[in-house]
Amino acid sequence: MCEVFAGQDPQRYRPVNRSVRIGGHSTSIQLEAAFWDLIDEIAAGQNFSTSRFLSTLYDEALEINGTVTNFASLLRTSCLIYLMGGVEKTADRREFHIVAAE
Repeated sequence: MCEVFAGQDPQRYRPVNRSVRIGGHSTSIQLEAAFWDLIDEIAAGQNFSTSRFLSTLYDEALEINGTVTNFASLLRTSCLIYLMGGVEKTADRREFHIVAAE
């Protein structure tokens, strides 16, 4: 029943720490390797480095919400939005725009 999920390569869910600079401060973010792969893909689609994408996402979330209480969770759910098709891909460029759920 769950063979597709249970049988996945353990390297996909191993924890990976990355040091990043957000808001002028160095910090470390731990996510599973599969999430980092997706974040790298999303960043490339925006023509950003991963570091720039993370910093931009953090700044925009801070501006919209006033605070970012759990950035790692924001990153994971952003990956879900991406995978669930909650973004529009432009025809000429791989640029993604979040589409608000109704």
